[in-house]
Amino acid sequence: MITIIDYGSGNLKSIRNGFSKIGVEARISREVRDIEIAEALVLPGVGAFGTAMKNLQKYEKSIHEHVEGGKPFLGVCLGLQVLFTRSQESEGVNGLNIFQGDVIRFPESLKNHGMKIPHMGWNNLNIKRECPILEDIGSDYMYFVHSYYVQPSDKKIIAATVDYGVEVPAVICQDQVFATQFHPEKSGEIGLRILKNFVDLIS
Repeated sequence: MITIIDYGSGNLKSIRNGFSKIGVEARISREVRDIEIAEALVLPGVGAFGTAMKNLQKYEKSIHEHVEGGKPFLGVCLGLQVLFTRSQESEGVNGLNIFQGDVIRFPESLKNHGMKIPHMGWNNLNIKRECPILEDIGSDYMYFVHSYYVQPSDKKIIAATVDYGVEVPAVICQDQVFATQFHPEKSGEIGLRILKNFVDLIS
């Protein structure tokens, strides 16, 4: 069973509907026990880093145990960002620190080049390396909505990027942990293919 963590900061129905479209049932739950026994976890997210981390406190131990146990994990948008150490959005707040690195705001100088913050809309991927959730995915367009982006300490975990005045990590991939800065559930048939690739990893 895929469990979508309900921690008060996610577009939960949207991601569940994405799985439904590929014929897969996903459970939304805020119960720690459900997170503990899940075959796979999905951490969506919309909103502020600090609020998300406050709401995730009760699940932090279970998330780490899930990841350390080698079970599939998918973070989406803010659910990607909270996997890192810290964010400029919420100074003094620790992230889950599954990956070391910072979350930083797009530079205001982008506005001088006619680029808006937040980065909102469709942008095409630049594939950097192989990653299971990117099987049969190329330089396809995905749907983004975000004002912050990650800077991993270890660049090797970046599987795909997009260009938005700066190089933005769009897909993080290490072992059985995957995360997308874009919303696959809102990215058409190609986005749903990413969800299908994730499902195929569940034993």
